[in-house]
Amino acid sequence: MKYIFLDFNGTVLDDVDLCLELLNNILIKTNKPIVSLERYKEIFGFPIKDYYEKAGVDFSIHSFDELADYFIKEYQPRSMKECNLYPDVIEFLDKAHGLGYKVILCSASKKVLLEEQLDSFGIRTKFDEILGLDNHHAQSKVKLALEYVNKYINKDDKVFFVGDTDHDALTAMNINALPILVSRGHQSTEILSKHSSFVRENLIDALDVINNN
Repeated sequence: MKYIFLDFNGTVLDDVDLCLELLNNILIKTNKPIVSLERYKEIFGFPIKDYYEKAGVDFSIHSFDELADYFIKEYQPRSMKECNLYPDVIEFLDKAHGLGYKVILCSASKKVLLEEQLDSFGIRTKFDEILGLDNHHAQSKVKLALEYVNKYINKDDKVFFVGDTDHDALTAMNINALPILVSRGHQSTEILSKHSSFVRENLIDALDVINNN
């Protein structure tokens, strides 16, 4: 069997600008300087609480739970109205299935919210499995991936993980998958290059790496 684990935010959904805007709104709420897109891509990471701290968020003014609630209440409806899928997503999914891969969406988002987004973009049925968290604190997707691998995947199966962050590379390492990182998302090419030999600009180029490995 052949499997592709696919990240959602920044890999399938182009939501970088919205996430940056909401981070800066949080910084304004805590009386801190806003950050540029370049800086955002240098500090973004998981768990989200750590990245907030790097951005300068002051949790003595608003707790992380308060800010996480604020973020998701703003982000969820706007993500479905203002954000778009990257233009090659459907082509990637169709080609991957045509080549015999099972495609598993693996996200640090709350699963029920993730499914709502997938339905709004009409792509829920494009995935063989949808893995998401039971909360919106975006801590880690490693456990999700490991549980799936231990239940369904054999040691001789081919497994790839396509994402846009160093956390995706970490998740890939934990499940013995080849990490392929796409540089148009939430982290800079410089950071991604430290965590994978396969950094590509888009999903079609990522699929070429998969086909050649």
